[in-house]
Amino acid sequence: MSQDILINWSPQETRVAVVEQGAVQEVHLERTLERGLVGNIYLGKVSRVLPGMQSAFIDIGLDRAAFLHVADLMPNIQAKHAPARPTEPEAGGASAPKVLTPNPVLPIERQIFEGQALMVQVLKDPIGTKGARLTAQISIAGRLLVFLPQDNHVGVSQKIPPAQREALRQRVTQLAALPDGSPSGGFILRTNAEDASDEELRDDIAYLRKTWLRIKEAATRQPPATLLHEDLNLMQRVLRDLVGAQTQSIRIDSREQHGLLTGFAQEFMPDTVAKLQHYSGERPIFDLFHIDDDIARALSRRVDLKSGGYLVIDQTEALTTVDVNTGGFVGARNFDDTVFRTNLEAAQAIARQLRLRNLGGIVIVDFIDMTREDHREAVLTEFRKQLARDRVKTMIGGFSQLGLVEMTRKRTRESLAHMLSEPCEACGGKGEVKTARSVCYDILREILREARAFNPREFRVVASPKVVELFLDEERAHLAGLSDFIGKPISLQAESSMNQEQYDIVLL
Repeated sequence: MSQDILINWSPQETRVAVVEQGAVQEVHLERTLERGLVGNIYLGKVSRVLPGMQSAFIDIGLDRAAFLHVADLMPNIQAKHAPARPTEPEAGGASAPKVLTPNPVLPIERQIFEGQALMVQVLKDPIGTKGARLTAQISIAGRLLVFLPQDNHVGVSQKIPPAQREALRQRVTQLAALPDGSPSGGFILRTNAEDASDEELRDDIAYLRKTWLRIKEAATRQPPATLLHEDLNLMQRVLRDLVGAQTQSIRIDSREQHGLLTGFAQEFMPDTVAKLQHYSGERPIFDLFHIDDDIARALSRRVDLKSGGYLVIDQTEALTTVDVNTGGFVGARNFDDTVFRTNLEAAQAIARQLRLRNLGGIVIVDFIDMTREDHREAVLTEFRKQLARDRVKTMIGGFSQLGLVEMTRKRTRESLAHMLSEPCEACGGKGEVKTARSVCYDILREILREARAFNPREFRVVASPKVVELFLDEERAHLAGLSDFIGKPISLQAESSMNQEQYDIVLL
């Protein structure tokens, strides 16, 4: 299915929408202040070696020196001084070859010295007063592979089924082999490489090697404390990960960013250059396909279907639940047809919402109960068909005894709701607040407790206007009765800045 990719750029935020047949399927966001430094590669300068901590401080050009522990030194540094030892084979892979790795036994002061230039990569961003955490064991991530230029081992993600690991290992070993027999570097197959073709793997290998060659060349030209390689920004990752044969166009609303992305594409992905377009229309690019409206709807619990039915989507820490309802759909000749047609439309909508909202983990779908087996099978078939379009790995079961469909979708990044929203201050993320009457009764109980512990001249209740209004009207008798019982006057003060559950009891 053909797709268009729209990129909306501003200095503070980049937004990307993947559109298929006029409907938004995916939304990706990146905010400038939240990018961080993890993955960046620097030519650092050793500013201080700490033998007591077996660590060193490295100047990489930031406000604070970064931190490097002896365990994160480059293998080839340690290999010059220490005998190698074989690692244990992978679990479940008895035939996997043993790999020689250095034995990190030498103290750090015998491996590096102050003033030395050292290529390092950021493992952890600076936090508070602590500098960044570094490693000298460089790795460069691609779409399918992770390149380890200082190693020659080919590894496979443990999440890939054991039966497929050795075959994948052999394929990458052959594809990565250099004609002259020189060291080819090491690779780790990521989980999404499980079903990759040889051409896709070969393209990723070429991209990673070209990136490493550019980093090495920069290291010979640049002075210490210089950034050699910045982890790809969102627009570059779009070219690497999202663009394929089905992509018709990639439209960017910034002339400057269009030029930068074209330069990146010409060097690393020349096949994508022809698809890049600068959008200069008067209307904002996201208005073309009503993408902002779709994003707003993706933050709502309810999703309306064209037929009149609707979905209710609830995201929790452990799982996501989707409830399908017929709503006002009465267009079919009988109830069974109404339910069946609603569930078919819901299957399509749910698959799209999972992509749009980037919901991961366990998903429980409660379709409307269907009495006919052929209807259930048709809905499942349609659901699987729609999920097959998802670039993120999904697994789906059949209908359970309770009529629920269980599935999983791999977590790749934060959901759209978690990126754009935060828990409500009024309800604490519950999605609801106590009624004004419940708060009134909480206040009455609290005054009674305070009266038993203290002996003030008067109690003053500071609460939201709605709670105060209820005390002055329907709950007036209960408030007066409590005042008589404790023998103290109770006054009321409305505070518009308080939400319905907030209140304060002042002792005067």
